[in-house]
Amino acid sequence: MSNFMEYVEGESVLHRMNPIAKLVCAIVLCVACFCSSSLLFLLGMVAAGFALAAASTLVGPTLGLARAVLLFSLILAIIQVLSTPSGALLVALPWGYIGTGSLLAAATTMVRLVAASIPLYIALRVTKLSDITNALVKVAHVPYRYAFTFTSAIRFIPLFMSDMRAITEAQTARGVNMDEGGMAHKIRLMAPLCVPLLVGSVRKVNASALAAEMRGFGLRTAESGYDEYAFAACDYAGMAASIALLAIAITVTFF
Repeated sequence: MSNFMEYVEGESVLHRMNPIAKLVCAIVLCVACFCSSSLLFLLGMVAAGFALAAASTLVGPTLGLARAVLLFSLILAIIQVLSTPSGALLVALPWGYIGTGSLLAAATTMVRLVAASIPLYIALRVTKLSDITNALVKVAHVPYRYAFTFTSAIRFIPLFMSDMRAITEAQTARGVNMDEGGMAHKIRLMAPLCVPLLVGSVRKVNASALAAEMRGFGLRTAESGYDEYAFAACDYAGMAASIALLAIAITVTFF
């Protein structure tokens, strides 16, 4: 899991872009996905996301992310299909019906979540977290403590996932079958595991805070870093392209 947010060496334009430009492009593309309700546009955004992943040699990890997001969004899609009847009748239910509009809306939701997650994932994978922190401080003039908090939250995600996996494997070794039963049964099994995960997380955060204080965390300013993050032509081109896609998403939806 240590390679989850590791900087990927390469010759693609994405690797050479300014960290702030990458974040701006990723955020704008995410907003474009949520602004559009056109399934064709969202499928195009997914294709564009995988094209960026191929340019960054991240097709495998991006496919893994897409599968995970699809599994999560499937739950939302089922709830949406059962609770928002619309379109032509397909299946009658005691409280309503499943219609063609319900299935289309559920499919749109699933594709939208996948399309919105890919740009931000790629931006974080091809950028050092230290570069993101320093660029936020030097370019965006964000106070260092807030920039450090943002990147630390990202850094702790794989650690928490690794801890949860270790706790689950320990329960399995004790004879607890985590794979059988329905959703309610799995929730009852997983709920007690949140306690040791929370305790371990608090310990990690406390240890990180003590280590940061010992290294003079409160004394760091924008002048402490020596790297400069100038904008190049590719940065402006990337931000312009992302803004153009946002405009297209709004136009397709409302006109």
